[in-house]
Amino acid sequence: MNRRHFIKNTGIFGLGFQHMLSGQLTSEQFPPVRRLTNGPKFHWFGYYDKLQIDPTGRYLLAMQVNFEGRTPAENDTIGIGMIDLQDGDRWIALGESHTWCWQQGCMLQWLPGSTNEVIWNDLHEGRFISIILDIETGKKRILPKPIFTISPDARWALGLDFGRLQNMRPGYGYKGVPDRFVHLKAPEETGIYSIDLQTGESKLTIPYSQFANVSHLGEDVSNYWHWYNQILISPDSNRFVFLNRWRKEFGTPTSSRAFTTRLITANKDGSDPFVIDPSGNASHFIWADNEHICVWTRPLGKPDGFYLLKDKMDEALPVGQGLMTHNGHITYLADHENNIILNDTYPLGKERLQELYLFDVKNNKRIALGRFHSPASYSGEWRCDLHPRQSRDGKMIFFDATHEGLGRQIYMIDVSKIV
Repeated sequence: MNRRHFIKNTGIFGLGFQHMLSGQLTSEQFPPVRRLTNGPKFHWFGYYDKLQIDPTGRYLLAMQVNFEGRTPAENDTIGIGMIDLQDGDRWIALGESHTWCWQQGCMLQWLPGSTNEVIWNDLHEGRFISIILDIETGKKRILPKPIFTISPDARWALGLDFGRLQNMRPGYGYKGVPDRFVHLKAPEETGIYSIDLQTGESKLTIPYSQFANVSHLGEDVSNYWHWYNQILISPDSNRFVFLNRWRKEFGTPTSSRAFTTRLITANKDGSDPFVIDPSGNASHFIWADNEHICVWTRPLGKPDGFYLLKDKMDEALPVGQGLMTHNGHITYLADHENNIILNDTYPLGKERLQELYLFDVKNNKRIALGRFHSPASYSGEWRCDLHPRQSRDGKMIFFDATHEGLGRQIYMIDVSKIV
């Protein structure tokens, strides 16, 4: 392996790596970090709950752009490609997208169960669409709507109104297609929709008006501005979870954080909805299994933290209490029966260090993997969160970072000897 791809995670970037020896942690000395991409262009993947690597563990999806530090304009294009981890981290170009944002990219991901098909969102003839590409043949299929999340059985997907999302939470939606309902607080004709991945047929599943008409802790919220974000389908592909957010004022960059959030589950067709977290404080979440969701929130009468919520039940059990004390982008490490959580933090302290760590649920132990400096210029809409992802077997961790002064690039840590 070319040694220039390795860096020592020391100095302001952190101290040490915690080895697991006979169940004990020794002094900090973090594991080696391998940089997978290089300048002069910038690379990242974005959100944490999507399949970045193919089933063989060889090809890692990524996006490439030649600027940073500003909102993408309608004519800004990103390159779509994959990194060959077995051939010197070689970049293989796959296409491009005209529809993207810094936080969630263009929803690039592998189709579950496929070794040769990837999907991403794009702009085509004045409308948002999604593209399924066969990387072996180069053949493309165009679906008439963009996707947000794919069902684990790869039969259907869910999407939402990305134009409205951009208006209400700048930096998470897309520019390029005017919002037809920009003057409506909770339109009936748009919202979350389902897409058949074979036929492209779509159906409105949950309009914005539906939950605008559901009171929040006794308060009428029908006159507020509503939007949806962060949708994720259950492991058995039968239910999904999403964020319903609202504010009193129309979304502007200066007021983009002044909103209330509730977490809602529903069947794949939108039936049997359930407000699983009515507190108004839900943030990042992940399905733990078909009945439980782990989420950062502040349940009614409880402190901030991660909690395991049971679908269709009023049940909130603390997770990592006293050890997982900051909001982060969580997933459960593969092949460990939900006993190991992968997580990160936002920049902390004056040094603005983002921590990457594992949490051993069974033994109640936090295992730090690294701390990475985030320059102050990476803030707001174009911040670079670590958004940790994993290989299919849970042995490799991938993340986006800016600590080397090279702009946002993609990095990898081998955790096979730690877990």
